[in-house]
Amino acid sequence: MALKNMIFSTKKTVMPLQDNALPGRDVPMVITNRHVVNGNPIAAPFPKSIQQALFGLGCFWGAERKFWQCPDVFSTAVGYSAGFTPNPTYDELCTGLTGHNEVVLVNYDPALITYQQLLALFWQAHNPTQGMGQGNDVGTQYRSGIYTYSQEQFDAASNSKAQYQQCLTEAGFGEITTEIMPASLFYYAEDYHQQYLAKNPQGYCGLGGLGVAFC
Repeated sequence: MALKNMIFSTKKTVMPLQDNALPGRDVPMVITNRHVVNGNPIAAPFPKSIQQALFGLGCFWGAERKFWQCPDVFSTAVGYSAGFTPNPTYDELCTGLTGHNEVVLVNYDPALITYQQLLALFWQAHNPTQGMGQGNDVGTQYRSGIYTYSQEQFDAASNSKAQYQQCLTEAGFGEITTEIMPASLFYYAEDYHQQYLAKNPQGYCGLGGLGVAFC
């Protein structure tokens, strides 16, 4: 993101304490409940078959596009999670004082695409060894993370991390820094962030993987 490129050097790379986090607000973000690319809803209610997955892998503009490009994904949305500030704004996120990560909510039907397939896409789409950043984007909001909605998802994510670590080690890369934890509240980002690269095809995307297949 252009704004991010200008200020990335000032980003905090240490998570704030809850007592130091911004207070936020009680009012949720107003969004348009329609995916720009496929027209499906991005917020509940969803068809009964739909399950959810939540990932952080750097700038959420490019990350979201990776998942909506899967033809069997029902819809995607970007937002903020894994921090402290209720209903944060993007400007608040950029201070490094919300604790939140930029995340992609993936709504999917497991009969059409499996969680394991989503995990493979996640690992291959970014550099999970970089710590508090992704490419030139530096800060806690760009950390690699998998946030799970069930014990089954948590176990699958943990197993996939160990599996991909073996692949990376064999290819000469370092330790994975991805955090894996139960999902906390997901706060939708502002409307202009939703499917941003569909609305702005020439927009910034600094996402890049390590070129190592999920084996």
